[in-house]
Amino acid sequence: MQKILFFPLLKMPSGHHQVADTLTSYIKKRDPSIICKKIDLLSAWNPVVESVVTQVYLEWIHYFPKSYAWTYRQMANTSKPTRSYKYYEILFMKKMKQIVLEEKPDLIICTHGFPSYILSKLKMDNQGIPPVINVYTDFFINDVWGREGIDYHFVPNQKVKNDLIHKNDIPEDQIYVTGIPTAEQIEESFRTRKTNTRYRVLVSGGSVGLGNIMDLMKQQKDGSDVEYLVLCGKNQHLFRKIEKLNNPNIYPLPYITSRNEMNQLYDEVDAIVTKPGGVTISEAMKKRLPIFIHSALPGQEEINLQQLKELKLVNELKQNQSLSEQITDFFNSSSFNQFQHSLKSYLMEIKHGDPDNISKIIHSVMVQKRITVR
Repeated sequence: MQKILFFPLLKMPSGHHQVADTLTSYIKKRDPSIICKKIDLLSAWNPVVESVVTQVYLEWIHYFPKSYAWTYRQMANTSKPTRSYKYYEILFMKKMKQIVLEEKPDLIICTHGFPSYILSKLKMDNQGIPPVINVYTDFFINDVWGREGIDYHFVPNQKVKNDLIHKNDIPEDQIYVTGIPTAEQIEESFRTRKTNTRYRVLVSGGSVGLGNIMDLMKQQKDGSDVEYLVLCGKNQHLFRKIEKLNNPNIYPLPYITSRNEMNQLYDEVDAIVTKPGGVTISEAMKKRLPIFIHSALPGQEEINLQQLKELKLVNELKQNQSLSEQITDFFNSSSFNQFQHSLKSYLMEIKHGDPDNISKIIHSVMVQKRITVR
């Protein structure tokens, strides 16, 4: 019986976990006999440390965002082709090797850079590690991700593929432009310009309702041509505050776990206002929704925003103009057609990243491993 190990990082909900779960669902749907197991290296090493690291991370980005952004850029996004984290190697390589020896996987899939880095070092030391696939969950690759020894790379777009080829000397046949994998229940949609003047907009701040959503909603007038459906996530405080606005154009929504329900919600709206998280943005593009960015968490999301703006796939909201005006102006100008053109180009790049194709690639890697062992 074949086994695949998935390595995100930390236990808190994140895009790294979402992508690992999505890939698991692709694989299990097509071959239920394959065992898929998700492991957090930090928890396996020391669960108390994992809990502390999670809490420190959340408080750091909340209370000292500029400090976190600076540290992230210094440690993980310096544009250097390779980085060395010797201290972390000493701490975690032994534990990773132990996990691999005990689990005996046929394939390892990393959805976070740190376990990928550790596995890269082990593979370069000929430590008997099975094939490893990096599946990137942002629209860029930070310095932490392992490159050497990694067998395959599932990248978000052609630009990232070119960077791996030219900056890291990764062979082209080891790189697949898949986009960031999204749940199959989020079905591809096709849209045309609306003829009526009233728009429905989904507002999201992630699963914990982060961002300046409340400030945005306070600015909206009762007579607006835009109706807002606000995803509050698990943030009950935000849900109650929006309810108290008593605005007939604003509807707070609780945390939605069902991907089918999210798919239906995407189909009912004309645009999305969100943060530049890799999974949410990828879902919105799959649904061909115009994307407006209300804020970005320091570090990864700030760089995602920069990359997405260069690709002309998102609109960063202006502080000196009302949200409703920016949305109606977008649909009533050439911006809508420009967005559709950019989106069409992006979706063409990732056309081979459908669940069937991704599953076939993963299966072929495991088949190659069995042949090599024989």
